Amino acid sequence: MTLIRNYRNWRRYRETVNELSRLSNRELTDLGISRSDIPFVARKAV
Repeated sequence: MTLIRNYRNWRRYRETVNELSRLSNRELTDLGISRSDIPFVARKAV
């Protein structure tokens, strides 16, 4: 069960990173996120 949960969390993290990485710098700034904050924000989403 833990393995499945870890995999799902990892997938959610990767999807969040990918989606945020696709945004332009201006869009990220509008959200109050810098490019260097993307991994941190994605970890909070899990």
